[in-house]
Amino acid sequence: MFGDYSLADLSSIFVMQGFAGLILFSVYVLMALGLAIIFGQMGVINMAHGEFMILGAYVTYLCSTFFQTYLPSLFGGYFFVAMALAFLASGAMGMLVEWALIRHLYKRPLDTLLATWGLSLILQQAYRTIFGPREVGVELPSWMMGSIPVTDSIEVQINGLFVIAVTTVITLGVAVLIYRSRFGAQIRAVMSNRSMAGAVGIDTEKVDRTTFGLGCGIAGIAGSAFTMIGSTGPTSGQLYIVDTFLIVVFGGAASLLGTIASAFSISQTQSTLEFFLSGSMAKVLTLLAVVAILMLRPQGLFTLKVRR
Repeated sequence: MFGDYSLADLSSIFVMQGFAGLILFSVYVLMALGLAIIFGQMGVINMAHGEFMILGAYVTYLCSTFFQTYLPSLFGGYFFVAMALAFLASGAMGMLVEWALIRHLYKRPLDTLLATWGLSLILQQAYRTIFGPREVGVELPSWMMGSIPVTDSIEVQINGLFVIAVTTVITLGVAVLIYRSRFGAQIRAVMSNRSMAGAVGIDTEKVDRTTFGLGCGIAGIAGSAFTMIGSTGPTSGQLYIVDTFLIVVFGGAASLLGTIASAFSISQTQSTLEFFLSGSMAKVLTLLAVVAILMLRPQGLFTLKVRR
């Protein structure tokens, strides 16, 4: 298999595969962060998480079309506007869903699975009706196209570097918000002991709604980044929902660090195996390895220490 390649060629190929794994890792982290907040912190099984992500992708598509048509001179910076609008649109819809549906089901977690699964079907049909059944693509600004040469044989994609940078900023922002802010302390207090948090004056309903909206908003940003690596269709979100849940559970449902470590492990393993095997076989082997590890360690890679 390797007879036709020199050592330098193999090194370059592995480096490129590693970079491709970092891009996949960044997308996985963006998708899983929102779910880690909703599922890990709130205990809500949100099967419509992929549809909130695709809402962000469609908002990015609309922004791309709008800037191309009406503001071509500002097209180079439209992606930043698109990410902000994707966060606001998905977050606002998430808060609406929490108020209309989720808040009635906090004491029945399995019912949230059925309710959000039904919601995902409704949103898929809504996207199909509004945008059509065909997949749509986003035109990227010229500065995000192309690649940067690192060596004579290694180049890195500019849009891949952009996704990695966005993921880093969002991850650090979420970590600061949850672990270093007053609102983050309220989130952790409500999820730890809702009755006691309400007794000390925390508006638990407001915290619930804002937290759910935050998780959905981050999913919207993930959808915006998703447009760089794939086309957007009504059912595109369902292609990633299993991977996203698996990342959160494998890392430890309530652990932000575990989510990041899990996404890195899965993405790098899958990317490396794709060098030796087909993409589908690499995915199957990666998922089987994760399932096997979860059978030995059901709590995931990281668990929170609980004071008893």
